Amino acid sequence: MKQLPFLLFAFAGVTVFAATPNIVLLMGDDHGWEETGYHGHPHVKTPVLDEIAATGLRLDRFHSAHPSCSPTRASFLTGRHPNRMGTFAPGWSFRPEEITIAHILRKAGYQCGHFGKWHVGAVKKESPVSPGAMGFHEWLSHDNFFELNPSLSRNGGPPEVFKGEGSELIVREAIQFIDRARAEKKPFFTVIWFGSPHEPYSGLPADLALYDDLPAKYATKNVKLTSNETGAQVTRPQREVLRERYAEITAMDRAIGMMRKHLAAHGLRQDTLLFYCGDNGTSADASLASPHRGVKGQVYEAGTLVPGLIEWPARIKQPRATTVRATTSDLLPTLCALTGQPLPNRPLDGIDLTPLLDGRIAERPVPIQIWEYNTARFKDAKAVPYLDPELQKGTTPLVKLADGKATRDFSNVRHPGQITDADYLGPRAIIDGRFKLVIHEPRQGEPKHELFDVEADPAESTNLLQQQPGTAAKLQTKLRDWQRSVLQSLLGKDYKN
Repeated sequence: MKQLPFLLFAFAGVTVFAATPNIVLLMGDDHGWEETGYHGHPHVKTPVLDEIAATGLRLDRFHSAHPSCSPTRASFLTGRHPNRMGTFAPGWSFRPEEITIAHILRKAGYQCGHFGKWHVGAVKKESPVSPGAMGFHEWLSHDNFFELNPSLSRNGGPPEVFKGEGSELIVREAIQFIDRARAEKKPFFTVIWFGSPHEPYSGLPADLALYDDLPAKYATKNVKLTSNETGAQVTRPQREVLRERYAEITAMDRAIGMMRKHLAAHGLRQDTLLFYCGDNGTSADASLASPHRGVKGQVYEAGTLVPGLIEWPARIKQPRATTVRATTSDLLPTLCALTGQPLPNRPLDGIDLTPLLDGRIAERPVPIQIWEYNTARFKDAKAVPYLDPELQKGTTPLVKLADGKATRDFSNVRHPGQITDADYLGPRAIIDGRFKLVIHEPRQGEPKHELFDVEADPAESTNLLQQQPGTAAKLQTKLRDWQRSVLQSLLGKDYKN
């Protein structure tokens, strides 16, 4: 295989050489922090993730950059908060001027492939924010999530139905991509975004059978989700829903095991950085007792805390768990550092985590900010679409219907250009050291502020605002200053550099 470039690293005061790694980045869909065996879940079985946790680097305080999917995926690819590029909520695309990890690693000589859920724009070839337009050489992708026997688009072509279990399918395709890259003597950058365990849930009989004996108490609670038969909302006993969801998680876990076995069988595991995380917290239909507060869609801890794991035997030689907070925005700056590539010349919200890989930091040096932009801001502004709406139309169908459609279209808008107080609204939070400030605006009345010591109180049960108003005020100032920077990006100022 072609010799990869070598980089210098300082480790324990000694300079050592390490080859640029192959890279596999995996992400589950709606997979919350507590839904793993290694975090003590009472039911779900994740033997592969548990093994990675026991042998690699376990990120016990890893956050998605946003409590919902499209925004987190934008941060994952760009190292920037999604509000900088107008990816405000699920179904909002990012912008073609953004610089992704794939753009950067492509220039560095990597073969870049994307497999599975995309959801930051349409995957069709003519889309200016398709995987191909955003740096990937190859892609087999879906505009949104997918289930058994998914319809996927290969390299932007018309959707094709692929028979089988969704997670296994995209991992098999990713393995074939890796083998092609190896045949061409190129390092590989492989992004695998699973459609699981997003609802509606479905599983193979053997996986469902693992969860036939879930406690009867879950049968007494009904939850809302999508019907696999009609694509519309339905109410079902939670016990049935959990059985199907856990089957999906176990199938996804097994597919990750397929990738690890392939890497090991071909002598690639040692020099491959394999990463796994979720894109946001557990959805409300599946939420059980958790040590954290909230669910998907909320800025409390359980809305953004997700499983985070890194396996790279050549660099991470001993198993380790860390409580240093990290986030999906950190991926781009970290991979730039590991591959010797310059950072994009624009504001980034992530940081380089290479010191964390070597156990050289004990606390995150900068805050993490979380912000759900209030898109009602644009209802009265007659916002102009950022991209031609025809180019934002999706092609790959899924079970869940939206306005009667089985496909998804995307939005992004041009800001009217005048920043007002309304631009700063929306649920938001800042975590700086041990303290977290949470701000909500109720429909009526004054904003609600909450201050938590998330070291002593990870459940966010005790509001310390009255006891420590000075701490809350400092955090609010930091948060506001950061929002001001984000809004400058939203205006498009970064693209003029």
